[in-house]
Amino acid sequence: MNAAMLLRVAARIGVVCGVLVFVALIGVQYARLVNRNLALAHELHDVERDIAQLKVKRVQQHRDIDRLNDPHGAIPEIHDRLHLVGDHEAIIYLKPGKPASRPPAP
Repeated sequence: MNAAMLLRVAARIGVVCGVLVFVALIGVQYARLVNRNLALAHELHDVERDIAQLKVKRVQQHRDIDRLNDPHGAIPEIHDRLHLVGDHEAIIYLKPGKPASRPPAP
């Protein structure tokens, strides 16, 4: 083998190595982007779930506000919180009783 042929083979090996390094760098960057994309997708899913829960909570709060703005809806709430009763009403407090002891099985 002469010097020109060795130089040509070395140049080809150098080009192949350069291309492999370039492809490896692109692969590493692509893998990082895929991991970042997956993390952001999970975070977006969590945020969307939180938004849905907050919307449900907001609807419930608006229902409560509307109910409490109406005197007929506010009076039962006031009575419950202050333990008040109206005419011909009574409050009955129930306490959990002691569990009944069972007789031994025959």
